[in-house]
Amino acid sequence: MSCQSNSNQHGNNATAPSPAIAPGAEGIDVVAYARMLGSRPQGPIDPRVPALVPGFDAPFFQAGLCGYSDAPMRLVARKHGCPMCVTEALLDRTLLAGGRGFAKADLGDVEDNVPGGELDHPLTGQIMGSEPREMAAAAIKMIEQGRRNEKAYRTLAYAVDGVLPSTHVSAGQHLRLPGGQQVGFYNPLEGLKPGAEAGSVIGAMPDEGKTFEVIDVNLACPVKKIDKKARGGHWLTEPDGAIEILEAVREAVPAEIPCTVKLRRSYDDSPQMIENFHRIFDAAYEMGYAWTTVHARTVEQRYVGPSRWAFLKALREMHPERMFFGSGDIWNAADIFRMLAYTGVTGVSVARGCIGNPWIFRQARDMLAGLPPRAPTIAEQREVLLEHFTLALAAGKRMKHSEEATALTMRKFGIRFAEHHPDGEKVRREFIGVKGMEDWSGVLERWYED
Repeated sequence: MSCQSNSNQHGNNATAPSPAIAPGAEGIDVVAYARMLGSRPQGPIDPRVPALVPGFDAPFFQAGLCGYSDAPMRLVARKHGCPMCVTEALLDRTLLAGGRGFAKADLGDVEDNVPGGELDHPLTGQIMGSEPREMAAAAIKMIEQGRRNEKAYRTLAYAVDGVLPSTHVSAGQHLRLPGGQQVGFYNPLEGLKPGAEAGSVIGAMPDEGKTFEVIDVNLACPVKKIDKKARGGHWLTEPDGAIEILEAVREAVPAEIPCTVKLRRSYDDSPQMIENFHRIFDAAYEMGYAWTTVHARTVEQRYVGPSRWAFLKALREMHPERMFFGSGDIWNAADIFRMLAYTGVTGVSVARGCIGNPWIFRQARDMLAGLPPRAPTIAEQREVLLEHFTLALAAGKRMKHSEEATALTMRKFGIRFAEHHPDGEKVRREFIGVKGMEDWSGVLERWYED
């Protein structure tokens, strides 16, 4: 998904778990629907999906979650039945700068300081940015796993090495009126000497070995600092620019690598913004994108208020042949099948509902098999907390005081894991108070002994 917010879902930036707007969905027999999907000869998901991405065998996946969905979280989710995961949204400029963002792709082995490797597949690499050439070059670098030298990728992206062709974006010069109407921006390429632009980015081929199975373009992130820099959800206000980015990425990525798009249902609820969504949605399929994932909130909503599954339902009625996934207000396994039955989407993107809850995927597979979803025992919770911590420690083992740093990083996960504990509120408060390794170990000893 996506640049999903990492803010506390109970805080001011996000609404506590609540049902989506879906008139009539409360009457759906989700148990019977899940059993029906699981018994289909063709499998529980549209056969076109595993044909494109082998191993993607169930109608749900783990979304990209900013600050959360690193390799440790993904590996734990996969162990509990998640068929496919998405990376955090990787910023194109950071990737091209040669460092931090690319490391977050987590495609190495535990010995190389980033858990993942063969176990972390199929994997979708999600990118986000503001300029077509940069996005295309970053996508190539992700697929090739940095096979070329750093300057080669920057040459693909920049008219002049090290000079950004979209300076107006980073300077915040996109000017729009309430409702999203664009009123102009400065074009820094005007006056550039003829022949100064870089070479073609089309036709790159993946290097040998593992790479991302899918490249996903994030046109959905609602975080204010992202929107203000003309990234993510901003592009729903500028459909022409969004389409240029999609074209550049699809042309650059080898044809055998599926490209997908993450969208929100609109920037806001104005007619112009709704029309923009449909322009971008239609264009993506016309240029060969395999599917879209549509979050049923607007960009302006961010994570406040209910999502509108009714929008997804109407979108399916308009486009019965297209593959697209739904997102928004998936809090438990039953919600997965409720969305599938109500909207008719190809599958479901599980975002905030899987933080501290990898069992949602196991429970969904239980329901596909016609079994009651199993709640995690205290022993299972302890096992997963320890496993997640071990993987997170491996990922950060080169950091100074890595155990202490990992304990602090894992605190946000522990707070969410606590929701499954019989004494959840007490455990949550203790996780909030964790300041180091001793505190982390103490919480597990006090509350998660067999």
